[in-house]
Amino acid sequence: MDIYRRMEEVFRRIPDGCVTTYGQVALLCGAPRHSRQVGYALRTNRLGDVPAFRVINSKGFLSGAAAFDYPGQQKKLLEQDGIRVDSTEDGDRVDLKQYGWKPSIDEAEELYALFRKLGI
Repeated sequence: MDIYRRMEEVFRRIPDGCVTTYGQVALLCGAPRHSRQVGYALRTNRLGDVPAFRVINSKGFLSGAAAFDYPGQQKKLLEQDGIRVDSTEDGDRVDLKQYGWKPSIDEAEELYALFRKLGI
């Protein structure tokens, strides 16, 4: 299994105007206990040109500052994507109920079929 190639495919499917979590990406890659590896891949630019700004932590907080060129870049990109980012005393946050990507079982099965086809 090539987890990084799988991550690229998952990232490319996150719809405009939606966010997802590190854990959900890991789950869709078939590696549910590897959410930290998703963060590592983003932080070290192992994934190429993917919409990394759409990945937030499981509580809805923006947490990918190390993966961006300047502070506030993720917030700016999310807002340009039509996603409301609320500033709280704990940090910038997105409402996962409103903006969270909820892939269907069919979408997950399509991803797994693609992984098999690509040999990843």
